[in-house]
Amino acid sequence: MTTTVRDGLRQEVLEANLAIPQVGLATLTWGNVSGIDREAGVFVIKPSGVPYADLTLDHLVTVRLSDGAVVEGDLRPSTDTETHRCLYLAFPSIGGVTHTHSTHAVAFAQARRDIPVLGTTHADTFNGPIPCTPDLTAEQCAKDYEYNTGRVIVDMLKEDDEKAVEVPAALVANHGPFTWGATARKSLEHAIICEAVADMAIQTLALIPGGPPPRHLLDRHYTRKHGSDAYYGNPDVTPVAR
Repeated sequence: MTTTVRDGLRQEVLEANLAIPQVGLATLTWGNVSGIDREAGVFVIKPSGVPYADLTLDHLVTVRLSDGAVVEGDLRPSTDTETHRCLYLAFPSIGGVTHTHSTHAVAFAQARRDIPVLGTTHADTFNGPIPCTPDLTAEQCAKDYEYNTGRVIVDMLKEDDEKAVEVPAALVANHGPFTWGATARKSLEHAIICEAVADMAIQTLALIPGGPPPRHLLDRHYTRKHGSDAYYGNPDVTPVAR
């Protein structure tokens, strides 16, 4: 069966996946990006275990949102596909999902700790700590493990789409980060930022285990990039630096 997705989606998903090793977010094949076409009711995702250097458009797999069935592609989709699907079903704002095992974010996940807000770099993107889920139960691991990996994120955020927009990332305890955004490309950008602020947080906490900066400073940095009064950047310009 062939399913037509919106123009550019497959190319965007391919480019986002190829960028994962380029920006240092994954070792071997430890990461994946997907993008959704909600009108068609499908999403496109990296196949399982294919090295990034070998990845092409023909390798990408199209999956039906409603039931997780593969509707286009000759390879098995990423083992994390059901986690992506769970997040898409729960949060209508999400247009893309990225999962990696980036070192510093994974360190927080393995410590079962939120990534705290310790400065304005974090606050520019995430309106609060990047939360870490509770441990999955034995039952959640035994059956539908990958879907339940998404479910613990959804439950932690109380299925609140606004929360998902304000902090577009979560850590799955003992596992690693999942990030999301309006597009596949944006979800990858959030993965890059998540790893960067995790690195900064570890170094800051090593120097001094202090509290967060003043709330008014963090709010100012978040709202200058997000919301109706945002004034950061210029229209139709791809940001390359702060």
